[in-house]
Amino acid sequence: MFLKFKEYWDKIGPGLVVGAADDDPSGVATYSQTGAQYGFTMLWTALFTFPFMAVVQEMCARIGIVTGRGLAAAIRNYCPPYVLYIATICLLIANTFNIGADISAIGEATQLLLPKAPTLLIVVSFTVLSLVLQVFIPYQRYARYLKYLSFVLVAYIIAGLSIGLNWKAALYGTVVPHFDFSKDSILLLCAILGTSITPYCFFWQTSQEVEEKRVRTGDAELVNVENHEAENKHAISNMRFDVWTGMFFSNLTMFFIIAVCGAVLFPNGINNIQTAGQAAQALLPFAGRATYFLFTMGILGTGLLAVPVLAGSSAYAIAEAFRFKEGLYNKYHEARAFYGVIIISMLVGLGITFVGIPPMKALLYSAILNGMIAPFLLMIIVYLAGRKSIMGKWGNTRLQSFLGWLITGVMTAASLATIFFLV
Repeated sequence: MFLKFKEYWDKIGPGLVVGAADDDPSGVATYSQTGAQYGFTMLWTALFTFPFMAVVQEMCARIGIVTGRGLAAAIRNYCPPYVLYIATICLLIANTFNIGADISAIGEATQLLLPKAPTLLIVVSFTVLSLVLQVFIPYQRYARYLKYLSFVLVAYIIAGLSIGLNWKAALYGTVVPHFDFSKDSILLLCAILGTSITPYCFFWQTSQEVEEKRVRTGDAELVNVENHEAENKHAISNMRFDVWTGMFFSNLTMFFIIAVCGAVLFPNGINNIQTAGQAAQALLPFAGRATYFLFTMGILGTGLLAVPVLAGSSAYAIAEAFRFKEGLYNKYHEARAFYGVIIISMLVGLGITFVGIPPMKALLYSAILNGMIAPFLLMIIVYLAGRKSIMGKWGNTRLQSFLGWLITGVMTAASLATIFFLV
């Protein structure tokens, strides 16, 4: 039994981390608002987004494994330069706003557990800790840290199982879609899509597969030559298990967050949740201290996981776009520009928490930018992953391409709807 578990554990890595990071504090706030405002009626979104998230992340991973390059480097090789520069700069801005909102959420969650702790001390300490881990911890050890931290999402699942859900109503809301096409529901659906199928996950997944390949081969130069078919076959087989496991875990967590808030907050008339911390506070009088504690710990854990992924995805994209040396496997003095992007992103994100931008407004700015670039990036990803001249025998199947183009169309419509209602 132990050997079987170890075999499965060794197969998972970047996909699990991406899935967990996708449920960052901004995602928790979005899913909490969904349950608080609509009860169980939008639980179907957890089921709906699952195959699309998995297919898109698998495409990104295959691009990284087969080409040996991150997503930005692949775009640089096969698309006009302005396409790459616009996408990476928008990604950097969106990620920085998201980092600021997540750091604020971490400070809020910590104060729920330690009310007397000064906000300044909390957010500065977290930022410094995160930077130390990213810059000075060797990649393999750092990757293990992220992998273990992803299991903090279990807190939300335990919270859901502990409150006595009406499973018949929850399952009905999951398999029978309900949508009223009001402005609020359209904007909320756009937010759900934007926080679940998001650009920073595309870049992180691709680059982490390249990092994993460097670890497997033991020679960074091998990522620049054609890989042996046997190595590709083994890597892609493990990657698929990893990605589908990670996305399932992510969407299962999404399901339980919506379900808990739908079961507790919605019937008690608490229908407006602005932050993840507010969701935890609102649950306290109705669901008890155990659920409150689990929700709060989930916010802290996902924040610790997501912020490095956000900063790291920006660094990979910028470094690859401008041909800087990149990769967490490099030491600081070997990739100063790469680590510089991480440091600047974190510090600017920290600064956002002190300039008076409300967390939800920061997330709104981030969502608008992500909504603008996500469909564009999805077009590129589906195109690259489907080209036989690039991917060889590992190109998209017809089903994968169909699902890829379908979610691209859905995300395009969502982004246009967001712009229409907000402008």
